[in-house]
Amino acid sequence: MSVFVYQTFELKQESLVEGLKNARKIQSYRNEKYDHKAELLTPVSGNDFTYAYLFEFEGLAEMELQNKKMFEDEEYKKMISELFMQQIVQGSMNTQIYRTISGLKVDSEADSDKEKK
Repeated sequence: MSVFVYQTFELKQESLVEGLKNARKIQSYRNEKYDHKAELLTPVSGNDFTYAYLFEFEGLAEMELQNKKMFEDEEYKKMISELFMQQIVQGSMNTQIYRTISGLKVDSEADSDKEKK
């Protein structure tokens, strides 16, 4: 069952360019070094300086394992600290965790069978 972490944050207007560079660098680093998918999302509507990461993991246990590895990685900690401490508006970060719903296909087939009767 996949787990998705959706993390929004607001970049400081005065450090937008540097913040975006660092956010992309973190995305690339995580995709290259760790066993999960990282996407950086840019706003199409809504608040102009609010960006988001979307991370996909194989499950909760895998998310925990990857997080443990990342926070033992000195290079990663340096990158993330710079972004969080210097380029993100304090208090603007919001993290939500979602997982896929399993069994929908089975449920849909059962409902179809009931309708046929």
